[in-house]
Amino acid sequence: MSQPDTDMAAQSPSTQNADDDNTIEAATEPNRIGKDHTKHALHTNLKRGMESRHLQMISLGGVIGTGLFLSSGYTIQQAGPMGTILAYAIGAVIVYLVMLTLGELSVAMPVTGSFHVYAEKFIGPGTGFVIAIQYWLTWTVALGSEFTAAGLLMQRWFPDTPTWAWSAACIVLIFTLNALSVRFFAEAEFWFASIKVFAICAFIAIGLLAIFGIIPMKGYTHAPMFGNLVKDGIFPNGFMPVFATILTVNFAFSGTELIGVTAGETRDPETAVPKAIHTTLWRLVLFFIGSIVVMCALIPWRQAGVGESPFVLVFSSIGIPYAADIMNFVVLTAVLSASNSGLYASTRMVWSMGHEGMIPHWFAKTNRHGVPVLALCTAMAGGLLALLSSVVAASTVYLVLVALSGLSAVVVWIAIAYCQIVFRKRWIASGRTVDELKYRTPGYPWTSWGAFILCTASFLLVFFDKEQRFALGAELAFLALCYAAYFVQQWWRKKHPREEDEPLQLP
Repeated sequence: MSQPDTDMAAQSPSTQNADDDNTIEAATEPNRIGKDHTKHALHTNLKRGMESRHLQMISLGGVIGTGLFLSSGYTIQQAGPMGTILAYAIGAVIVYLVMLTLGELSVAMPVTGSFHVYAEKFIGPGTGFVIAIQYWLTWTVALGSEFTAAGLLMQRWFPDTPTWAWSAACIVLIFTLNALSVRFFAEAEFWFASIKVFAICAFIAIGLLAIFGIIPMKGYTHAPMFGNLVKDGIFPNGFMPVFATILTVNFAFSGTELIGVTAGETRDPETAVPKAIHTTLWRLVLFFIGSIVVMCALIPWRQAGVGESPFVLVFSSIGIPYAADIMNFVVLTAVLSASNSGLYASTRMVWSMGHEGMIPHWFAKTNRHGVPVLALCTAMAGGLLALLSSVVAASTVYLVLVALSGLSAVVVWIAIAYCQIVFRKRWIASGRTVDELKYRTPGYPWTSWGAFILCTASFLLVFFDKEQRFALGAELAFLALCYAAYFVQQWWRKKHPREEDEPLQLP
């Protein structure tokens, strides 16, 4: 149902909590779900300021980052051309299955910060708390690294200026875009992501012309065609590097689930969310696999990305002037896009935790533009702490944070798939029919169980990759710590019960 971009009337949180207690009814009555969501949006004055075009670009912007532009060459060296293509294809299928399950949940219950709300309703309040912390951490750590990258990238054009000055400028810009309104955030992200998409499309188009000999390529007297893809065999380094690459690809694709985070602030989510989900797979395939095919066809895979971006190598070999400067601008845009999306996602997760009572309710306060300012400041503070840890404790604290961040996204995917399975069972058990759902996960239950099993396997099989085994141990320990924190919190609340104050609107 389309909602106007206006403030929503206040609602008593006590009524909301009474409805939330009955999770089966809230999960199986569409009218009630709509009313529950309205209460969530109403009494914090969040606005539905995003349109379908924003949602689609945000879902892409959260995925396309420096990994594709800078480190894809290293991935190709590890698994070989065909192994890398296979890994990205499998990764695209996994993320698409997860998005199909998320689509049904997001359309039925379009709540901002949706993941932990679903986990709380369909798995348990403890898991809801853990998922919220996990997803917040994922983006908070990313913020620290993106702010650092922005400062380093500007050094190419302004080598005599300090890196911290440009990082600070990036911080001010991204904070301002998020603080003005959700519309400003969405519009900025749309254009940031558009630049990345245009660059990738241009790279693929120009690369294909070079592959077929229409544009001359240095080092070739004939059309290169696709011989480099299989020159040294399908799996030149064996199959195990392909497996390790699949794990990396899953981490690279994290960010598509932003569709669920934005659903509560999207106009007409019943139309916009499914449309964004269905365009995700083919765009991921086109942009990631298409770029890798072009790279591997034009550059021998053992030389790809040695010392510089494979994008720069291809553009320079074709003779495009200022290739390095062009790609530096594109990568800078990717960094701004990632930090913009990261701050938004982190902010909404803090807001949602405050709104659900997991942390003090005043984190859910909003200003007259519908922006949760206190949550925004908290999210930015987390990003700045991550940035600080990357400078003063890169080999200890920051290393642990990065390890946790990588696997946290997969944990969220596992929870999404399982929540949809439970949701559908409760829906049917309540006497409802599948036809009453506004959007249905295609191929249920195979799609849902496939997403759950593949994501769980990706998580557990990290153990067999020596370089990432530390990440698995850190993540399991952090999961246990999060659950412990939740139970301590519940014990404290029972010992010191008090009535929470209703969030008030900031001036």
